[in-house]
Amino acid sequence: MRLNLKNKKSVIIRPYSEEDFKDIHRFNIDEGWSNLVMKHEDTKGAWNNSTIAYIAATDEQVVGCIRGLTDGFISLYVCEVIIDKEYRGLKLGNELLKYVHSLYPKTRMELLASSTSKTFYETHEFRAFYGFRKTYEEYK
Repeated sequence: MRLNLKNKKSVIIRPYSEEDFKDIHRFNIDEGWSNLVMKHEDTKGAWNNSTIAYIAATDEQVVGCIRGLTDGFISLYVCEVIIDKEYRGLKLGNELLKYVHSLYPKTRMELLASSTSKTFYETHEFRAFYGFRKTYEEYK
């Protein structure tokens, strides 16, 4: 799918391929997502095995990505959305979310937000919900 952005540049949304991971790793470093950076191979495995894994790219570079999981009928869970800092504010993040949701229109989209992304989701009329998180190591 091709999109024309407000900056007059064009991007293509396409399926993720393993060659894209170097750019995703760079995004994780830039965002300060240290857990994903430290678990480099696990993060790569997550991308390789996700039901939702798409890239937004210009002719020259990867400028955004989205990764998630879905059953195709009820739930669509977005794990990560990352947009290159130079491409923020151009509606690319919203277009990635909308594109993925269009692939599974029966589902409800769910995601977690950080303190820096919370406003973005509220602006795009996502409803807040309450959730929990626990790692396997935290079981006693």
